[in-house]
Amino acid sequence: MKKKLLAALMVMVMAFALTACGGNSGSTDSSSSSGSTDTSSSETTADDGGSSSGELIKVGIINNDPNESGYRTANDKDLQAKFTKENGYEASFAYSLKNDEQQASAKKFIEDGVDYLLLSAADTAGWDSVLKQAQDAGTKVILFDRTIDADPSLYEASIVSDMEKEGQTAVDWLAGQNLSEYNIIHIQGVMGSAAQKGRSGALDAKKAEGWNIVEQQTAEWNAEKAQQIVQSVIDAGTSFNVIYAENDDMAKGAVAALDKAYISHGVGKDVIVMGFDCNKWALEELLNKIWNYDGQCNPFQSSYIDDVIKKLEAGETIAEKTIIMDEKGFDAETITQEDVDTYGI
Repeated sequence: MKKKLLAALMVMVMAFALTACGGNSGSTDSSSSSGSTDTSSSETTADDGGSSSGELIKVGIINNDPNESGYRTANDKDLQAKFTKENGYEASFAYSLKNDEQQASAKKFIEDGVDYLLLSAADTAGWDSVLKQAQDAGTKVILFDRTIDADPSLYEASIVSDMEKEGQTAVDWLAGQNLSEYNIIHIQGVMGSAAQKGRSGALDAKKAEGWNIVEQQTAEWNAEKAQQIVQSVIDAGTSFNVIYAENDDMAKGAVAALDKAYISHGVGKDVIVMGFDCNKWALEELLNKIWNYDGQCNPFQSSYIDDVIKKLEAGETIAEKTIIMDEKGFDAETITQEDVDTYGI
């Protein structure tokens, strides 16, 4: 009798154990590819989060070259940290500063069946057909960092800086310096990009008010090219008292040319130096009064994108398609160490 009772108990225990193990039957084993420009991908299991069905959310992320600037490095690092298997994503990344290469990567991601295409476009124009292809394939598009000239019905949301406001804030600050004359070296970013167009537009408008743009060239966000531009103006003997560089790296290159020519710059000096992006080292230049102004451009957009995706996965609609991040400008005469520590990237 005791043996029969013991046997019955053992059967019950085994049945319970088998039922418990069946609570999670299997895992997701998936990988992604994104063509020749794909540099990394993430794999995860259904237990790590993901869509409402428990599967991974596949995202293809197209960005500019992470080595373009300190801003872009921080932007890419932020995205890499968010879109991981631990957070429920299978992510592939592609990088280029050229629209045609970005578009080729986008088409490959769409063909691979990504759920979301995250895009920071090299150029604002020429994206309609690619976005229409994504829409037809059921791939949702989210813009980040930069706007594009496309029908808003072709994307779900746009998480961006207000580049025009960045430019206007900087130009308003410069106007407030009340210089007797404005002779400006204008160093532009990659032509056609949202950042270049926004930061250039406000300054170009000042030509009608007598501001003199003594030189206006693109250095394509590159410090060495910016140094060459400023050096050529110095060599030509052209007078100038402002350098308006559309990112910190180009401002740094411009200052290298000034230093080589023993031209003073910064607060109370011969040349006003202006940059954008708020790299920590650049804000320290303001703190030391070597530069005069730096405009903030917030690189930390992944949490905004993640929030949009979660809402879409839950069946919600995005009320405001354009999500503008709050940004400010910093003056060398008022910046503090706390500002550097808080806002420096």
